[in-house]
Amino acid sequence: MSLFNRRLPKPVVILLILLSSFSSVMSQSSKVTLNGYVRDASNGEELIGVTVYFPELKKGVITNAYGFYSITIAEGAYEITFSYVGYTTIQKSLTLSSSTELNIELEEATETMQEVVISAEAADANVTDIAISTEKVDMTQLKNMPAVFGEPDLIKMVQMMPGVITAGEGTSAYFVRGGSADQNLILIDEAPIYDPSHLFGYISVFNSDVIKESQLYKGGIPAQYGGRLSSILDVRTIDGNNKDFGGSAAIGTLASKAMIEGPIKKDRGSYLLSARRSYADLFLKIVGNENRVYFYDVNAKVNWKQSNKDRFFVAGYFGRDAFKLGGVFGFDWGNTTGTFRWNHLFSEKLFSNTTFIASQFDYGLELEDEALGFRWTSVIDELSFKQHFNWFVTPKNELNFGYNLTYRRFQPGNLQPNVESSIFENVELQKLYALDHALYLGNKQVVSDKLTMEYGVRFSIFQNVGPGDVKIYEDPQDNIRPEVVRVDSYSSFEPIITYYNLEPRFSARYLLSDVSSVKLSYNRMAQNVHLISSGTVPLPFNTWNPSSTYLKPQLADQVAAGYFRNFKDNMYEMSFEGFYKYMQDVTDFADNANIFFNEDLATEFRQGDSEAYGLEFQLKKNIGKFTGFVNYTLSKVTRTVPGVNHGNPFPSNYDRRNSFNLLASYELNEKWNFTSTFTYSTGRPITLPTGQYQYQYYNPSYISERNGYLLPDYHRLDFSAVLVPLKNKNRHMQTKWVFSVYNAYNRKNAFTLYSREKEADGQPTGEKEFVMIYLFPIVPSVTFNLSF
Repeated sequence: MSLFNRRLPKPVVILLILLSSFSSVMSQSSKVTLNGYVRDASNGEELIGVTVYFPELKKGVITNAYGFYSITIAEGAYEITFSYVGYTTIQKSLTLSSSTELNIELEEATETMQEVVISAEAADANVTDIAISTEKVDMTQLKNMPAVFGEPDLIKMVQMMPGVITAGEGTSAYFVRGGSADQNLILIDEAPIYDPSHLFGYISVFNSDVIKESQLYKGGIPAQYGGRLSSILDVRTIDGNNKDFGGSAAIGTLASKAMIEGPIKKDRGSYLLSARRSYADLFLKIVGNENRVYFYDVNAKVNWKQSNKDRFFVAGYFGRDAFKLGGVFGFDWGNTTGTFRWNHLFSEKLFSNTTFIASQFDYGLELEDEALGFRWTSVIDELSFKQHFNWFVTPKNELNFGYNLTYRRFQPGNLQPNVESSIFENVELQKLYALDHALYLGNKQVVSDKLTMEYGVRFSIFQNVGPGDVKIYEDPQDNIRPEVVRVDSYSSFEPIITYYNLEPRFSARYLLSDVSSVKLSYNRMAQNVHLISSGTVPLPFNTWNPSSTYLKPQLADQVAAGYFRNFKDNMYEMSFEGFYKYMQDVTDFADNANIFFNEDLATEFRQGDSEAYGLEFQLKKNIGKFTGFVNYTLSKVTRTVPGVNHGNPFPSNYDRRNSFNLLASYELNEKWNFTSTFTYSTGRPITLPTGQYQYQYYNPSYISERNGYLLPDYHRLDFSAVLVPLKNKNRHMQTKWVFSVYNAYNRKNAFTLYSREKEADGQPTGEKEFVMIYLFPIVPSVTFNLSF
């Protein structure tokens, strides 16, 4: 069976016309090409987003995600500048009579913060760059910001960005422009992370010591990305120092970590190894407590430069959480990823990245009991091949194209007895399999000095494949007594159902002046994996399902527009953005659905539409002793799903109407830095019973409206102070102390609310009462860091 999703948007036609005009560039006369890599002089790391600029021509290019640049110009003598925020600008004089390779190493700026002059080509990216609805995480701010238990957390920084909503503290889930948490694609070195949480979300899986760059795409998403509706969080780890041996270590309130890096052969290859572990379980064991609570993660990376045309990378992430309560009941979960990447330069204009990826997420539940002992596991495995080409055709046209293939195996559940006397028998839900193909083509075109466009299309082909049996129901919406008409059987890799989707992408930037611009974007996204969860916050014990006979792909169309303005020589950046997103076939579940170990789970699926729109404001200060940002989001999200809430529209679980976030950092001197964050948001919707009725010996709750109530507003103030006592005193070793206070005024923020039977004198009264759950009071912490 094959289906082509309807309601294809008209912009496809416009994109095809724009792409056809691209052929005109091939008629240009022969010119010379300057290309190469730009690296950090201290450690050999490739630098992403360096501006390579020709002042006489008023033309330039930026390095790609692998530090490579290429620009084709007429023969002649030129002045060329290489500039990057936080680094000293290099200016070169070259006479180009033939194609030339020029590799550059940039030194970090050594001036004090007041004296640093950041070149206009880099600092005005807020205005001049075509990127819209894209946020880049400042790693210095991340490492200095206050955090619960003193552990810097990338996801907590992402949750403070405009257009991003959080479910509350104690969770790594985030919601982007009306999308649910499972509609965010999270990548580490191009490999997907299905659950980014440690300790149920108190902190995330990302160790800040190994992050090189992270970027969040909320809209204007390039054609090379796909697979989720709402956002892409692309995290790249450092490659390892290929010049000198070094490392770092930290001891904190919650966990300790260590990292080493160094050259395999100087300027040719390097390695990186980092590990982090919590130690609450060690203290519990010392005091004789049988509970066990811990997490760990390991990052490893090796890279080797065979020549200037070939470089190889191998990266891995391994992380796990484990809880054991009273020595009887336990649960655990973890992510494992592996990436092999080959960068190859076919010519001075054509750059290739070939990637093989493996990713696994699994969780387990276990009960140790002579009669009821069991072990429950669920696993999702993913293998991917990606071939990406970056073709620097002319200074005005940069083409990106490629192919992705992903194979997924879903094991929804496997129940096994863990003792011979257990009443349980081996039971396994049917495994599910899928193939996901994508072809994409995109062009970044400089139309004029004022207008730049990026347009393209992604063609995705999704196949739910065998082996497996598919139940055909008389009424797929009957989740009470589902009647099976027949069962169709499929062999290995035999297509069960195929879905095709065209996903057009378009972005444009128009310069109003040297300090202001307007930007516009449209993108369609398709998603073929669905989180099986009925709650607001994804838990590690939720499972995933592929699109199938009774589960259509989810689709999202989003339009965004914004005004961008810089002030005082790019010291301040300001932006206003508005967005509208319409989502089709979003996945929900029937009221009172049974989603745990249900062999007829397909009858619980309900799909409908969702609508989100909002305004975002951001003001940032990037230069000087005092830096920081102010972010505000006003948004609304509603869903309409047949069979849910009587078919009436209802607010989504994460419809927080107002969200405000502030970060302020002050560099007192070379030793002390002080940072404060404040966050406020409207209370999120929640579903509560409006009454109860008697059924035999039970008093079930009666729910009249989905998400008809709001939790109290959320707000919190945090502080941190960073002391670097040995800075500039010992150039081989440096120490750092981080003092942090989380929830400084001890606000009781509601995590959730639930109902229970009210008691009087220890006896049930037959009435219900609501109980609020709070997580963190004021939490002070201290972390000691050592680097060498």
